Amino acid sequence: MTEVPMCIASVCELSPDEERILIRDIALTAQANSKEGDTFFLITQRWWQHWIEYVNQEQTNTSYDASSLSEHCDLANSSVLKRPAGIDNSDLIDDAVSEDTGMGIEIHDTLLEGRDYVLLPQEVWNQLFRWYGGGPTLARKVISSGLSQTELAVEVYPLRLQLLMLPKNDRFPIRISKKETIGQLHRKACEIFDLQPDQVCIWDYYARRKHALMNDMDKTLDDANLQMDQDILVEVINNTNNTSFAQENGSAQREMNSALVEPSKSSLSIAGGLSASRGASRGHNMDLSSSQNLNSPVRDVENPYGTSGVTTRGSFGGLTGLLNLGNTCYMNSAIQCLVHTPEFARYFREDYHREINWQNPLGMVGELALAFGELLRKLWAPGRTPIAPRPFKAKLVRFAPQFSGHNQHDSQELLAFLLDGLHEDLNRVKHKPYIKSRDADGRPDEEVADEYWANHIARNDSIIVDVCQGQYKSTLVCPVCNKVSVTFDPFMYLSLPLQPTTNRTMTVTVFACDGAALPSACTVTVPKQGRCRDLIQALSNACSLKHNERLVLVEIRNHLIHRYFEDPLQLLSNIKDDDRLSAYKVPKIDKNTKYLQLIHRRREQSSDSHIISGWKPYGTPIVSLISCDDTVTRGDIQVIVNRMLSPLLRKGINVEQATTSETSISKATSDQCSFNSSDDACAANMVSNSVNKDTTNSKAPPVPLPTLPLLLVDDNNACIDLSMGEEKVVKLSPLSPKILVYIDWSQKLLEKYDTHPLETLPEVLKYGPVTKKARTEPLSLYTCLEAFLREEPLVPEDMWYCPKCKERRQASKKLDLWRLPEVLVIHLKRFSYSRSMKHKLETFVNFPIHDFDLTNYIANKNNTRRQLYELYALTNHYGSMGSGHYTAHIKLLDENRWYNFDDSHISLISEDEVNTAAAYVLFYRRVKNDDAAVSNGA
Repeated sequence: MTEVPMCIASVCELSPDEERILIRDIALTAQANSKEGDTFFLITQRWWQHWIEYVNQEQTNTSYDASSLSEHCDLANSSVLKRPAGIDNSDLIDDAVSEDTGMGIEIHDTLLEGRDYVLLPQEVWNQLFRWYGGGPTLARKVISSGLSQTELAVEVYPLRLQLLMLPKNDRFPIRISKKETIGQLHRKACEIFDLQPDQVCIWDYYARRKHALMNDMDKTLDDANLQMDQDILVEVINNTNNTSFAQENGSAQREMNSALVEPSKSSLSIAGGLSASRGASRGHNMDLSSSQNLNSPVRDVENPYGTSGVTTRGSFGGLTGLLNLGNTCYMNSAIQCLVHTPEFARYFREDYHREINWQNPLGMVGELALAFGELLRKLWAPGRTPIAPRPFKAKLVRFAPQFSGHNQHDSQELLAFLLDGLHEDLNRVKHKPYIKSRDADGRPDEEVADEYWANHIARNDSIIVDVCQGQYKSTLVCPVCNKVSVTFDPFMYLSLPLQPTTNRTMTVTVFACDGAALPSACTVTVPKQGRCRDLIQALSNACSLKHNERLVLVEIRNHLIHRYFEDPLQLLSNIKDDDRLSAYKVPKIDKNTKYLQLIHRRREQSSDSHIISGWKPYGTPIVSLISCDDTVTRGDIQVIVNRMLSPLLRKGINVEQATTSETSISKATSDQCSFNSSDDACAANMVSNSVNKDTTNSKAPPVPLPTLPLLLVDDNNACIDLSMGEEKVVKLSPLSPKILVYIDWSQKLLEKYDTHPLETLPEVLKYGPVTKKARTEPLSLYTCLEAFLREEPLVPEDMWYCPKCKERRQASKKLDLWRLPEVLVIHLKRFSYSRSMKHKLETFVNFPIHDFDLTNYIANKNNTRRQLYELYALTNHYGSMGSGHYTAHIKLLDENRWYNFDDSHISLISEDEVNTAAAYVLFYRRVKNDDAAVSNGA
């Protein structure tokens, strides 16, 4: 691939900031004047990101797209990054397709804007190209779209058509805009095959079947409902002899010749017939006159839905996209999956109004069902013009305001609300009877399950129940009296965990307050539903805690202690993955003590060295104990802090060298207890209210300790300088369980102490990119299902009232599948929630497309048939939760072909492209096979 060398030398005279400002100004002008017919250019996201980072060094971790180009160029510039090389769009190019088809440069079919490429106005591209050169150039036109044809969009993927010329059977692939006319396509076919216009007629030859003679030369290819990668039949008419290929069609040939000689008359008859057929499928009776004759040799497409008129041929419905109304891809993807569920497509195309429950207080007075039904009919109607689902969104927001605005939402949450809302709107039960459920009490499971299901249907009977609802067996066991309770509950979908484990990994940084060691991060495994005592026990084992020590567990936020975990029964589920925890080894003693919190501060560079407000917290606080039984002096606190900080002394610096003033604390010799006395004695001395003036355990002379710049915060939030008057008594507040002390780290003091171990505090669970192991060892969908069905204890917030104990108990719960629905919806739980954000699991799940066999997971022993399912639709989520994007992969069953539904853009994909790490919600249909029976022992 040839590259254009970088151009004019004057670019070297431009600073990154000058480049940024110039591109910003060009972009603002171009965006303000965008119109149909303008040219935009694709540029690889990788190169664009490099250039953005080059001109905005301080924003190197931010991802950009061209939709807000001017804002990106306004970011602060402090560039020291290397200038990008020439533009290289090679990662967008599908070289294999380009070489095979001969259509020129072809891009990959699965590219996404913002992930793989950005779109630049022509003026911006021209300027960048003059500066950097490179290529190849990928130009695309702006076209009108939407119902009103007033919305502008860049046609990144023009139609790719296969011209098939008969009778020679020559093939030629072309790219052409869907806004080009049939006349332009006709002329292009004549040029390619070197034919005269009056020798050629072209047919819509989708799926190798004649669907329509394309003779309305002014109609656009979009209005003609042409599909990506479909065939166009080019028929050669030989007027000089009677051996014409088209003459095989008898009277149809005369109609085609008439169309060529008298296009206006033929246009009225044939186009009129086609126009009429736009409102119905071929299964309906219509007076098409000549168009019926034209198509008489062609067998009508079978309608798998009888008289409903639903087919999966694009020109008659099923391949219509939904416009994005502003972050509504989550809604579009879920709707397309439901719309392409055959049972729903058939139901809502028929007269479903008689089943609307207008009085159901749990429903939406039929409005949600009507809005969904109307949208479904539009999506299955002939035509490919994308639909703006504004009426449906308005109804949705009215009854579910959580989906209002233009924020991104969870498509599974929308799907759950939609299924439940449609069920209530279409519930055939107008007056729900009151039914009291009975416990199993030893009765056979089959009897109890049928009773529960009958009770459920007596209150809930709708198309949603018919299609999507199954039943599982729930077994609860009391941990105290072993009482067993069995119920059978309905389900609409299965939410499967992607971490098939009941344990959780947590990382905590452990500090030794006696100065024995540097802080260290400990990673331990604890039960997901465990308590703080489980975490403390695991940490105690990991850090070799002594018998006379205990751990104090705290959460750190903004370099301060946010909370103490003093309740051993507190749930670990309250600790989020992005929290930061510290644990401090302190002695076990019976004395009355308080926590001494040492908060580290350093001066902001721009602050005056004499102004206390210039000091800001940093690093991780350290906690120790201090006795409250006797008097505590300023010197005592100096001793304790010196001990806590002793592991941070730089190599080659002894205690005397670390002294920061002429005043030293000479009475600190009792601090040697940690080296010369027993553990228990040392533990007592560590929190002694005073420091012994005599040394009984060492004959060495007293070692002077440095006087550190410490400030104690009193009850009035006033700071007391502890570096002077070491004998002065410190008054401890009887109301506060802690003493807050600041240490101000000057540059001179940092030359003697290395505080880097205090500056890195890892999160409880650090999320990172997907590892190679996660990609090469995918998680099986069966494994996820087994984790879902595994026995686990209930969370304390959802404890079970034991009828035998007459108390709430944290019972164990076991789920089993009992009755499966016709359509099984499976939600992969990719998102875990923390206080500030949602984390996404990028785990690749290996799910079967065919023969998803659930036979062995059915607890109903009377089941004698194989429970086989086949995938027909799924939603995908790309990127992070806040800025991600949803699409849908859907199989059109009549064609047996998969398509990618990306809002208004629909493209053909292979079955191999269906299973990706982006899969989020899976839709399976039961395989109806009379030969699927299994033996009772299977």
